[in-house]
Amino acid sequence: MKKSIVLSTTLALAVGALAGCSSGGSDDGSSSGTDGGGDVTTISYGLWDSNQLPAYQQCADDFAAANPQYVVDIEQIGWDDYWSKITTGFVSGENYDVFTSHVAYYPEFQKNGQVLALDEYIERDGLDMSIYQDGLVELWQSPEGEQYGLPKDFDTISLFYNEQMTEAAGYTAEDVQNLTWNPEDGGTYEEFIAHMTIDTNGVRGDEDGFDKTSVETYGLWMEGSGGADGQTQWTFLTASLGWAQTDEAWGTTYNYDDPAFADTIDWWYSLVEKGYMPTFAAQEGISWADQLIAGKAAMVPNGSWMTGYVFGAASDTFTPAVAATPVGPDGASWSMLNGLADNIVAGTDNPDAAWEWVKYLGSAECQDVVAESAVVFPAVKTSTEKAIAAFEAKGVDVDAFTGHVEDGTTVLYPITDFKSDVNAIMTPVMEAIMSGAAGTDTLADANASVNALFE
Repeated sequence: MKKSIVLSTTLALAVGALAGCSSGGSDDGSSSGTDGGGDVTTISYGLWDSNQLPAYQQCADDFAAANPQYVVDIEQIGWDDYWSKITTGFVSGENYDVFTSHVAYYPEFQKNGQVLALDEYIERDGLDMSIYQDGLVELWQSPEGEQYGLPKDFDTISLFYNEQMTEAAGYTAEDVQNLTWNPEDGGTYEEFIAHMTIDTNGVRGDEDGFDKTSVETYGLWMEGSGGADGQTQWTFLTASLGWAQTDEAWGTTYNYDDPAFADTIDWWYSLVEKGYMPTFAAQEGISWADQLIAGKAAMVPNGSWMTGYVFGAASDTFTPAVAATPVGPDGASWSMLNGLADNIVAGTDNPDAAWEWVKYLGSAECQDVVAESAVVFPAVKTSTEKAIAAFEAKGVDVDAFTGHVEDGTTVLYPITDFKSDVNAIMTPVMEAIMSGAAGTDTLADANASVNALFE
């Protein structure tokens, strides 16, 4: 489930149109089915994560078995092509009936009237919205409080690392679990990163003779600049300083000109200057997970959705482990909280059928199936517990991720209008800073440009 994203300046619109709700010739948009002798309505559904496809295919099969008047046709395609198809479908008028959505995109869909509000359906069917983890329902509400999605999963950020490397360097799991950070000297987090960095001569980053121009293993891997949101890169640090991107949920003012943000980014870039983290150019187009697995990086902060991939790569040279993000100046370990939901396309021929599928996707019945796959954490509280048990059955302790939700140490993914424009402004600025081509003194002008969007 890709959540750490950088939106392009414009969304590509060159991909062919999507097949919408099937209409095998009948006037009401339904196709004729042979089982049971009645009409069967096909609901088209899109998602991008191949790791979750088997679980949702099982949900679709179970849904159709219980509701023989419906069949769900799932299409899974990669992240970039997926969003191009969605936006193309809105332009052409031929789209999925239901699609997996992301909070970076849906505000614009909602503002343009391209997705349906669900409030009447929720009230009509008496859905209990308290079954979901705290904060997730609000992610899918408009500024006016209209509900556009039922939460399906959530994710948080922690530190993936190679336990073989840390043990060889003299660190225990408890040491890694209790790292501290501040923007002045980086705390024990930077001490750890320095010691875990090794040059091609075997000299560590905190030892005399370290050659920062020839590094074999980086203590920390850079995964892009973080763009406007820094979900996996720096939000867990800025949150410990009390900084947030916007003034409120569905904010109209951004805070990139706050000195706390600049101080954090200055510290982060200093790791590049010291040779503890690769340059921006060196990491472009390279998988952080593959670098970690190959021993080219000792630690990478990233999302819970990558747990299955990382832990599935255990080998004689790679022992995967995960620790909570470092404790900041406020005494807490923080994470951004994000979650997905499903949107119904406003132009669907079968809104009632689409709602029945969305309602099932948001139910404990489907989310229990997702839980058993041990790929992501379902949004339903009882299903979350089953997912934790499924991970534990595979030998994976996920407390570093779920602890943020239990302790309330999360900040919500920022939701605003003009999200594509915000990213178009901030991404090149952040890339320039992390490339060393510009300094954090450029953030004030960038922030002014962003806030001008809302005037």
